[in-house]
Amino acid sequence: MKGKNIIVGVTGGIAAYKTASLVRELKKRGANVKVVMTPLAKQFITPLTMATLSQNPIMVDFFNPENGEWNSHVSLGIWADAYVIAPATANSIGKMANGIADNLLLTTYLSAKCPVFIAPAMDLDMYAHPAVQKNIALLKERGNFIIDAEEGFLASGLSGKGRMAEPETIADFIEKYFNQNADLSGKKVMITAGPTYEKIDPVRFIGNYSSGKMGYALAEECAERGAEVTLVSGPVSLSPKHPNIQRISVESAQEMYEAAVKAAENADIEILCAAVADYTPAQKEDHKIKREKRGAMQLDLVPTQDIAAALGKMKREGQMMIGFALETDDEETNAVGKCERKNLDFIVMNSLNDKNACFRHDTNKITIFDRNGDKTVYDLKPKKEVAKDIIDHALSLMNKK
Repeated sequence: MKGKNIIVGVTGGIAAYKTASLVRELKKRGANVKVVMTPLAKQFITPLTMATLSQNPIMVDFFNPENGEWNSHVSLGIWADAYVIAPATANSIGKMANGIADNLLLTTYLSAKCPVFIAPAMDLDMYAHPAVQKNIALLKERGNFIIDAEEGFLASGLSGKGRMAEPETIADFIEKYFNQNADLSGKKVMITAGPTYEKIDPVRFIGNYSSGKMGYALAEECAERGAEVTLVSGPVSLSPKHPNIQRISVESAQEMYEAAVKAAENADIEILCAAVADYTPAQKEDHKIKREKRGAMQLDLVPTQDIAAALGKMKREGQMMIGFALETDDEETNAVGKCERKNLDFIVMNSLNDKNACFRHDTNKITIFDRNGDKTVYDLKPKKEVAKDIIDHALSLMNKK
């Protein structure tokens, strides 16, 4: 944790007194700490205490009314390697889940480009309430790390689950994250993501339903583990959050082929996650095709460049190549065959027959097939967790070589 920049967010709960020990613990482990407090949090622990322990001024408001100095939530989000919100009250959790930004702590959360760790703290009935549990589940699904509340004696006089995790537990959780996620340090990873659009005319194209969510989750996972990531992305509404990700935006299969081949030259790992069009119109019109003039229309389609096959032929010793197979029929046979033909180290198969998986969903269900015939089946999970499973599998194979 030495040298890591960590924001500690303090919301207005009685457990805020424990956050002083958390700040001290993070400092002892070598982290640089800045504290952001909600206005109500000041009623539970003084800014002077937190400033003394963090060795940095405390931030509560968007600006200092005495001199107009601006506390930039954007700059904070860029500075931080991690953002831990402890305690996180039911109120703040609900606001984070719904994108409400009415204080500096929340705007910093929405601007953060780093992993976010949330330590809930509230009375047991509030913690167990379906609305709170739904909000926590939503935050987790979006990639936040939840440091679960503990059971014990509560401020209400009751005993149950709702106590904020102990400061040492929170610090251990964050330190473990940093330690286990440095396993790709020094590696270069090339990832393709999203769909391609094959133009028919200036306003029409052939495309598919890919949202890019799986590819972007893989890019974030690799970057968080220390890799330098080149993300060759088709047209999607997503943006990479991690500073270690360089996005190259493309539109057509040909553009993706050219960018992927170039990026693969220096890559240690290639992950071909994009849903690339297999065919493109042989002729692309310069002007919009008018139905009144053309009437019935036939498209002459020609094959696009096979990116996986081309990179498989270029693959050098020590380079790892991971492919994806989206199947509807004869799934295992098709996936294994593709793995062998394209010279992949392993292939990730997902099926359109699985509910809430593949295109447009935030979850996915995969099966991994290795070149040696091994098969690993995974449950339906958020794509963030699926990305972790895929990279864990890749590292396990790399460590065997």
